[in-house]
This record gives sequence, C-alpha cells and structure tokens, in this order.
Amino acid sequence: MAPSTESDKSLQEPPKQNQAHMQKQQPSAKPETKASSPSIWQLVISVFGAAFGVQTEATRQRDFNSSSPLPYIIAGLVFTVLFVLTIMGVVSLVLP
Repeated sequence: MAPSTESDKSLQEPPKQNQAHMQKQQPSAKPETKASSPSIWQLVISVFGAAFGVQTEATRQRDFNSSSPLPYIIAGLVFTVLFVLTIMGVVSLVLP
C-alpha cells in the first residue's frame, strides 16, 4: 500500500477557508418588492436583450419585478414593427 500524500487529502476534503469563501459568494435572499415603471433606457436594454436572447440576471429580475408588463409589451411591439420595416426596406433596396 502506498502512503497517503497531501494531494490525496486535498482531494478528499476541501480546505475550510475555501468553504467559507464560497458561502460568502452566495447571494443573500432579500424579499423582492414591486418597483415602479422602468425608464426608457431600461426598456430599450430589456427589449434588445429579449430580441438577441441574452440578458443578465439582474435585468431579468428588474423586469419581472416591475409594476406593470404594459411598457414591455408596447416596447416589444414597436421594436418588432421597426425591425420588420427595416428588413423590408433593405430587401427593397437590394432587389430591383
């Protein structure tokens, strides 16, 4: 039998310092309250994030905790109409 080495011990049990550090990194569970309506800039960031399928967790939480979904619906519809009109314009310029 081979004698136990320090590398074997480190694989079996992580150091207590790392465990304490990992516990500090976990987000604290705060009760979320309903926020007021989002600013125009927040709406633009949320709509572009939704269009590209990439959004941060903080932005997603802010969006879902807003007071009303109506601004997001309107901004999404406006973005969709502008996107379709832009595609139609580009196609009409390219094709004779």
